[in-house]
Amino acid sequence: MGQIKVQKNVGGIEGLCIIEPTVHGDNRGYFMETYNSKDMQEAGIDRVFVQDNQSCSTKGVLRGLHFQKEYPQAKLVRAVKGSVFDVAVDLRSDSKTYGKWFGVELTEENKKQFLIPEGFAHGFLVLSDVAEFCYKVTDFWHLGDESGLAWNDPAIGIEWPQLVGEYPGSADGSGYTLEDGTPINLSDKDQKWETLENTFKFKKKLLILL
Repeated sequence: MGQIKVQKNVGGIEGLCIIEPTVHGDNRGYFMETYNSKDMQEAGIDRVFVQDNQSCSTKGVLRGLHFQKEYPQAKLVRAVKGSVFDVAVDLRSDSKTYGKWFGVELTEENKKQFLIPEGFAHGFLVLSDVAEFCYKVTDFWHLGDESGLAWNDPAIGIEWPQLVGEYPGSADGSGYTLEDGTPINLSDKDQKWETLENTFKFKKKLLILL
């Protein structure tokens, strides 16, 4: 399968994949292919990515959980610096794993990539002092189409690593910290998303599954 190793349906959730590239290293450093469409197609992953994004965040920043409603995006994500805990939540209304989540630590050392199909909410928590996060998407950002899911909804029960705090009845991050006392840092928008019960649900006709 070329230069990648693929774990499919991780966490028992159809479509979620962890991808590990082959790293060629010596005393000079290393080289790896971060994306190869031929290898992906041979692994049964048929996606056309239209945009690459990159963000930089400090420790304790939590971004998410995000999705687009009418223009859903598949994402291929990785950390190029530092460490993040990356999470996907299944919002496909006809899925047997609707409302289930899976998380994986992505670091500059393990070089893992996480493939998240259309129909999922996505977010991540920064565990290192600084993290740079890269992701490919299959559709563009559309004004007014973005939505989200409460990152701390107890009905989903995401086990964010190192997180300390009690659910206040909303996505408000006040009172939450990491174990070392670093406060959780969320945008105003990310503290207002609805719970699973009240958020948007994807219909099968909108999705392109693996």
